[in-house]
Amino acid sequence: MTDYRRLRVALLGAGAVGSQVASLLRQHADELADRAGARLELVGIAVRDVDAKRDVDLPRELFTTDADSLIVGSDIVIELMGGIEPAREYLLHAINSGADIVTANKALLATHGPEIFDAADQVGAEVYYEAAAAGAIPIIRPLRDSLAGDRVQRIMGIVNGTTNYILDRMDTEGAEFSDVLADAQRLGYAEADPTADVEGYDAAQKAAILASLAFHTTVPLDAVHREGITSIDKSMMDAARHAGYVIKLLAVCERLTEASGESISVRVYPALIDRAHPLASVHGANNAVFVQAEAAGNLMFYGAGAGGVQTASAVLGDVVSAARRHIAGGVGVGESTLANLPIVPVGRVTTRYQITLEVDDQPGVLATVAGILSEGRVSIATVEQTVVESAEGESGVARLVIGTHKALEQDLSETVDRLAASGVVERVVSVLRVEGN
Repeated sequence: MTDYRRLRVALLGAGAVGSQVASLLRQHADELADRAGARLELVGIAVRDVDAKRDVDLPRELFTTDADSLIVGSDIVIELMGGIEPAREYLLHAINSGADIVTANKALLATHGPEIFDAADQVGAEVYYEAAAAGAIPIIRPLRDSLAGDRVQRIMGIVNGTTNYILDRMDTEGAEFSDVLADAQRLGYAEADPTADVEGYDAAQKAAILASLAFHTTVPLDAVHREGITSIDKSMMDAARHAGYVIKLLAVCERLTEASGESISVRVYPALIDRAHPLASVHGANNAVFVQAEAAGNLMFYGAGAGGVQTASAVLGDVVSAARRHIAGGVGVGESTLANLPIVPVGRVTTRYQITLEVDDQPGVLATVAGILSEGRVSIATVEQTVVESAEGESGVARLVIGTHKALEQDLSETVDRLAASGVVERVVSVLRVEGN
């Protein structure tokens, strides 16, 4: 057996991911040593309750409630506890103690990333976070390293497995949102409080991380436009299917070229995507990130976006990279955020809409609707009209499904407001953006 140098590894948190990381570090110690060029010695696991039930069987003597003492003297600190505090405090402590850090904490990086990265730069440490954006999918390294010499133009990602599971079942089975959400909670795909997932907060955090890397610009979380999926219902799914689309919650990070120069837009919302697009075939709780780069062209990264052992794979990849850096020596590679491109509000984005209206079934109504759209500088691409019958078989209301050409988001939004206030529109049933082509 090769006599490798030993590196002390501290683990903070032993939940679904942390317990798997600890188990794999011990189970594959010899193999990881061969790959890393150093023996990775798990010196302890900091937890709130040392007696809590774990997903895997680990020696009790590894556990401690004293995270600060565990951090001191460690070469690599893995943070998998989640949340902002005390995770932020522990990571800063680890950096200042001379350790490299590995984290899957998207919330922390989306809100305090610059502080963490700056602290690491000051002491020559490095921050690894492959598992923070899309679970097991390798997307951080491709953006940070492989595409560093290219110009990323656009990213579209399905980066939340819970919402993709819900929308996929609504699409394929015709199920209602509330029923599928309840199933997702029973299966463990969704938390008891699913707000972070279904309202788009989780996806927005990941979008901020991806956009910061892709465009070499610090993207604060509050600069990400966010909408969730709670308004999506069966009728919207049926209309999307009829039109050849599927509804996905997308994280869209885009480089814009305006008269004043380049800028970026970062947004999360449910959108229609053509069924021929690769992202339309992402089913269940899987994630996928579709990258469009100037030289490399179109790239797609697909796989499990969550899960203990799957995410542990990405974490261990980071641990091996950190170990190799320790052996090679030298300072860590800092984050590239020197472009500092301005981040524009969603109103300045050019996009397409599908607008579904219920209108009076009277002559001249379509002409009135078309006139309102024209006044708002919105061009009609397609129109489909059907009669909505009551339970008694009577009509009097027509449903219009209007597809628009590309227009400024602000113009589209203001036009929808004018349609809603017009005398001929009974109800704006739904407004969805169209992405992917």
